[in-house]
Amino acid sequence: MAVDAAETVEMRSALVRLRRATGLPVAFGGLVDSGHRKMRISELNGTATDSLRTVSVTAGNGLGGKAVALARPCAVTDYSTSRQITHEYDAAVAMEGLCSVLAVPVVVRRRVRGVLYGALRTAQPLGDRTLTVAVQAARDVEQALVVRDEARGLLEAARPQPAPPDRGPAWEQVREAHAALRALAPRIEDPALRAQLLDACGLLAEGPAPHGVRLAPRELDVLACVAAGATNAATAERLGLRAETVKGYLRSAMRKLGAHTRGEAVVAARRAGVLP
Repeated sequence: MAVDAAETVEMRSALVRLRRATGLPVAFGGLVDSGHRKMRISELNGTATDSLRTVSVTAGNGLGGKAVALARPCAVTDYSTSRQITHEYDAAVAMEGLCSVLAVPVVVRRRVRGVLYGALRTAQPLGDRTLTVAVQAARDVEQALVVRDEARGLLEAARPQPAPPDRGPAWEQVREAHAALRALAPRIEDPALRAQLLDACGLLAEGPAPHGVRLAPRELDVLACVAAGATNAATAERLGLRAETVKGYLRSAMRKLGAHTRGEAVVAARRAGVLP
């Protein structure tokens, strides 16, 4: 997943707040690449060198990688000698002169999206207050990312969908054939042959989407005739039904499709993939 510039700004602001509220001399952090389970340190605040910049932290490795893997805050009093972590990144940490370090994950919907670090240049315990403030800074980032995710989802849902291509007069012949085949199917006494014919009808339509509208066979028969331009009386004659029965099937199909008119029902059925 590409790094979002706005998410980077949120991380940068959180590091400023973290240092200001705790008095820690150094803060840094970065976002997790969800595709590779790696976190690249991109934001530095209060550092004396660039040794930590662009360090790529793998889940499970070092202090930050441990925070990513466990999805919870982690801390060490002396980074270079700690037995609680692995030491792939000792050189970069030592070059910056860091000793006591904490790492707090930013977790959104159970997925770690980033890590905030705070550090001292001396080996002394980081108190509960410091950890509490760091956790709150991470929560602030989490809330900001949740809002951004929801906004992005709403914008995507509101994006206009491209109009379907114009299939031309030939497709009208397909629709007429579909209606004729569905009208013919109930007259075939052989169940196997009738099933094969209905399967062929299904090939002419796109097929209902998963969890989409499910119409009864007779409702589809009636809609297929209506789509071909037949009146209720003509539909009844073609399908061998009474006109009132056709109206009943049509009302039922319209209710399932959320349509108020015959024309709306046909359009909705085509969008649902049950009519060609």
